[in-house]
Amino acid sequence: MLFEVEDAKVAYRAPGRPPFMAVRGVSFTLGEGETLGIVGESGSGKSTLAKALTLLMPFAGGSVKFRGREISAFTRAERAAYRRQVQMVFQDAAGSLNPRMSIRAALDETLRVHHPEMDRARRGARIAELLDRAGLASAVLDQYPRELSGGQCQRASFARALAVEPSVLVADEPVSALDVSVQARILNLLRDLRRNLGIAVILVAHDLAVVRNVCDRVAVMHRGVFEESGPAADVFDSPRSDYAKSLLAAVPDVKRALAARAAAQAPTA
Repeated sequence: MLFEVEDAKVAYRAPGRPPFMAVRGVSFTLGEGETLGIVGESGSGKSTLAKALTLLMPFAGGSVKFRGREISAFTRAERAAYRRQVQMVFQDAAGSLNPRMSIRAALDETLRVHHPEMDRARRGARIAELLDRAGLASAVLDQYPRELSGGQCQRASFARALAVEPSVLVADEPVSALDVSVQARILNLLRDLRRNLGIAVILVAHDLAVVRNVCDRVAVMHRGVFEESGPAADVFDSPRSDYAKSLLAAVPDVKRALAARAAAQAPTA
């Protein structure tokens, strides 16, 4: 098991004010190669949880184990290894890339830091492999983030995350700023990474249709807690909590709409 999370809490703290508990106690597990979708409206705590899982914020309570080890007990070396194993892909891909570095330089820097045993030739070969894996043409290597489309920047972010050979990708709203056709290509990339590399994915999103299309399991988050969670088909087809029912009711049922349209257009006897 990769993650075993029990009653995890995350708080925002400001001087002179009581802490605001953004994540009030969530529990879940994540196995090798699994895909977990965390859905909910803005302010539900899902992005805060993603930041804590990637050590961008501290947990304020609960138990979070990675490969059976409590992450709060990690040594400095173990934390560094964990950061390589659990990689974040941000919504603002262009903002997460260094604007002063070409895509080639950004990938090369990542490889030099995390794989110092690689010489220049091996790094070059690995960069070409990463670009191919992310579905990018070699022409982007000498371009800067400002010269790329949103979809290209997002793919470059995936390539950089893959450079350290992670076990888990935490993708925080990776397609929300992209048009529908580009979204489809990014979601296909996520599926390919899982199928071909066995990478587990935690997909944070407010678009339920996206999550249903990609994830094995789904957790519906509201006001810092999981209202319910389970296999995607069960949560989407038979939600139990009132909040999950209201949230899922807003998802367009494309198949039903098409069937209704076909029935309306069918000739009458």
